[in-house]
Amino acid sequence: MTRKDLILILTVFFFMASVAGCGKTYAPEEEEDEQEVNEDQDDYTGTDSDTVFIVLSGTSITATYDVVSISGSKATITRAGTYSVSGTLTNGQLIVNTTDEGDVRLILNDVNITCSSSAPINIRDSEKTIIVLADNTTNYLTDGSSYTYDDATEEEPNAAVFSKSDLTIFGTGALNVKANFNDGISGKDGVIIKGGSISVNAVDDGIRGKDYLIIREGDFTINAGGKGMKSDNDNDTSVGYIQIDTGHFIITSGSDAVAAASTVTITYAEMTLTAGGGSGTSSTTSGYTGSVSAKGIKAASGIEINGGIFGINSADDGIHTEAGALLNEAEINISTMDDAVHAEGSLTFNSGSLSVTKCYEGFESQSIAVTGGYVNIASTDDAFNATKGAGTEANDGSLLSITGGTIAVNATKGDGLDSNGSISMSGGTVIVHGPSSQPEVAFDYNGTFNISGGLLVGVGPNSGSMIQATSATSSQYAVKITSSTAFSSSTLFHIQDASGNDILTFKPYRSAYYMIFSSPQLISNGTYTIYTGGSSTGTYSDGLYTGGSYTPGTLKKSFTISGKVTTVSF
Repeated sequence: MTRKDLILILTVFFFMASVAGCGKTYAPEEEEDEQEVNEDQDDYTGTDSDTVFIVLSGTSITATYDVVSISGSKATITRAGTYSVSGTLTNGQLIVNTTDEGDVRLILNDVNITCSSSAPINIRDSEKTIIVLADNTTNYLTDGSSYTYDDATEEEPNAAVFSKSDLTIFGTGALNVKANFNDGISGKDGVIIKGGSISVNAVDDGIRGKDYLIIREGDFTINAGGKGMKSDNDNDTSVGYIQIDTGHFIITSGSDAVAAASTVTITYAEMTLTAGGGSGTSSTTSGYTGSVSAKGIKAASGIEINGGIFGINSADDGIHTEAGALLNEAEINISTMDDAVHAEGSLTFNSGSLSVTKCYEGFESQSIAVTGGYVNIASTDDAFNATKGAGTEANDGSLLSITGGTIAVNATKGDGLDSNGSISMSGGTVIVHGPSSQPEVAFDYNGTFNISGGLLVGVGPNSGSMIQATSATSSQYAVKITSSTAFSSSTLFHIQDASGNDILTFKPYRSAYYMIFSSPQLISNGTYTIYTGGSSTGTYSDGLYTGGSYTPGTLKKSFTISGKVTTVSF
């Protein structure tokens, strides 16, 4: 073996090591064995001096070598190699059926293929097929509304671009797929897309990779009667995943917009998702009641989003997993008739921003952690719901943990922060505009609510006995303030210390009978004064004024901190 051969072998080895593991399932608590991805460097750089040129001419086809079997308007590629395809077929088909080792490379140069009874591109067998979208070209593939199957038992092919082996699509050209029968692009093994401008209109699913669907980059516009993008191998936990490195996506789907049998992992993406017709215009009083799953992003084994800009408008949950969800550094906007983010295992929000303009419940999981970033949720039921699934007044061990970030909640009919277990807060800012109806309140927990840091404000119109403050076992002081008459939504609520320093200036969204307030500025035996009305020159956000100065309104009460939770009424 020469030195040059050794270097080549090592280069290939290390490259494969770097791309293997893209199919590793994700959950915050678990890892699965790595799954090899059929991808090589020369998939994107390989050339062949013996390129076969296939020219499509209406109802006839010509090829420069006999490795292409031609029968009328049907061309079958029988050997691995590079094939440059150009022209138009009014009713024909391009078939790949090779048994030799080696990849088939199809270079599409302004191709327009219509096939009335099957897949315009039908990959029956190959080591791997690479479809190259040539620079500055636009390619069209259209099928009919009924198929004559190659395999009636398996009902195959069933997509306008159909592959029974690994499929890679890359290039800078455009591909427009009109799937009138079933799916748009479908691979029974793995599908990798790197680049291109891809538009899919499909009766059923838009793009499917059974073992995996990996998007390296590209621009995608998908309109699908079923799922927008999916990977659905549920027989092996190391596959059935979707991985997105980067890309721009506009997806409109009748079912889930993005769905994986195992995991969805997104490094960065710009996504506009509309699932199941969207969240509609009616109020969300009972959650989604439809029979079809219509979620924005769904994965059984875990979801990880590490960056990007997301607009999710879904009839069902915005983001949903049966395992763990991890959200980092993304800007996410959600409108849904059901839960904004639902994770059965755990839900962790570390950074970025999440704005929920409409939902039934906001965050739901047995373990919810907010460590940073900004979360703003408008909900008709609970904005945060830490639960193990069963409604109970007993402590079920679930936990809502807040260690940083800013949380602003507007819950109109449910609780603001609800835990069937406990709540823990050690930092950050939490603002809760509580519900307008009883018995729901700003904070509802079955275990304890221990606070050791951060700013906490919760208000609500409920004047009943269900109002909960933080626990007496907390290390940070809190005050529970109730009023005999409601202070209105146009009235400021102000607390200052004995030296006249502003501690809190706040304006509720709705009239309020009570306030729960905790801050590091509350100290043992400290004396404070409550005012209502007046004005502030501070910056207003989510009900809270920061900076500026307060011009006093009506003096209501002075009080002294006498315990971990001091009760004040006026």
